[in-house]
Parts: sequence; C-alpha cells; structure tokens
Amino acid sequence: MEVNLKQEGKFKYIEEGEGEVLLLLHGLFGALSNWKDVLNHFSPKYKVVIPLMPIFEMNILSLSVEGLANFINEFIDYKGFKRVNFLGNSLGGHVGLVFIKKYPQKVNSLVLTGSSGLYESAFGASYPKKGDKAYLRERIQLTFYNPASTTDELVDEVYDTLQDKGKVLRILTMAKSAIRHNMRKDLPGFTQPTCLIWGKQDTITPPEVAEEFHELLPRSELHFLEQCGHAPMMEKPSEFNHIVDTFLATVFSA
Repeated sequence: MEVNLKQEGKFKYIEEGEGEVLLLLHGLFGALSNWKDVLNHFSPKYKVVIPLMPIFEMNILSLSVEGLANFINEFIDYKGFKRVNFLGNSLGGHVGLVFIKKYPQKVNSLVLTGSSGLYESAFGASYPKKGDKAYLRERIQLTFYNPASTTDELVDEVYDTLQDKGKVLRILTMAKSAIRHNMRKDLPGFTQPTCLIWGKQDTITPPEVAEEFHELLPRSELHFLEQCGHAPMMEKPSEFNHIVDTFLATVFSA
C-alpha cells in the first residue's frame, strides 16, 4: 500500500483526496492496508482519512472502546473536521458507535461492516494466544470465506503480536471492554443514516448480528455479500465500494 503515512505528534494517519470526510476505522488486528481498495476508490471524490488507533501504545489504564473513541475525538478536533462519515470494520465499527453515543453532532453518517457492539462472545477469541503458525493460520482463516485471503504476511503479523505478552494483555483488555460497552440499549436513539454491509459467511459476527443492528438502528439499510467473511472491504471490494457509493450519494443529496 504505497501511501504517505503522516505522523503529527501522537497521531499517525493516512489522508488522501478532498471533499466530505470519510474516516475509516480499522479492527483489533486490522492494518491500514485493509482499507486500500476503499482508499483508492473513494479518494478521487472524498477526503479519505485512516487514523492508526493506538491499541498497543495507549496507556493501558485508558485502553477501552471508549478510550479509543476519545482518541478519535481528539484526532478529529486536531484536524479541524466539523462532521465526518465513519466506515468501521469489527472493533472499528464498535469505536464508531461509542463515538456517536458521546459526540453525535460530529457524525453525518455511518457504514458498519462486521462490527462488534452487540455480539462480543467471539471478540478477541478467534485468535489463540499461543500455538504454531500452522494452527494460527487455521484460526485466522475463519475470518475469511476464501482461505487465500490468509496471507503469509498476515499470519506472521498476528504471530508476532501474540508472542508479546504485553500486547496479549491489551487484546484481552479490549475484549473485556467490548463486553462492557454493549450498544443494544443505545442504538434506537441514533439518528445518523447507517449502511450495514455484512459477509453472509461471517463467522466472527454472524449474519444474525447484522439483522439485529438493522432492527435496532432506525435509519439503517442492510446488505449481505455472498461468499464473504468478516472483512467485506477486503474480500469483495468492488461490491462493497458500490454499495457505499450508492449510500453516500443518497446521504449527500439529502
């Protein structure tokens, strides 16, 4: 992913394009590169911004879904953005939801894909804390419909993370925080137009989770992608981008 990663103070981020701000939020094991197809597609017509969330750098006493939402708020204020449009995958979606609960006036619209926030029993549990790379590869493949999406690079990255006891502790801390921050009671009060894009074969946050999000969010639309797992923007980028394109055109024409 040949882009310019900027660092300004405690903030590391990618920013490409001009116009309405699309702020992309990655998951717990997600890399900025997970969004490369979204960035390439939307940066010619929008300002696409991908902040690196400090999951492994933040003071562990502040580390939580709410702590990450507060960090994103600091970043948005630092950049001077008045209103943003969130696209969040997995933990990133959950951070976006907690952000909206705290700062609703700063969010214009929301796209959720494979988001936690309602179903946390699998959150953080799909990655073993130890084991050889072959076993780890089998576990990571559960994230995707197509096993080929589990690259050697991804396996190495997760393996290295899980060898660090401090990082494992942070993963467990985030898992507990996700359980505490269940959004079921909050979602009916959300007013932002929301687009839910889910892999039909998502085993981390199954299709029933998407259906419950759809029932609880009053201004939501739901789209399922076949032969797709927990990261539709990676496995089905063309279909994902088309849905988001159509959704945003409606949002910005209203």
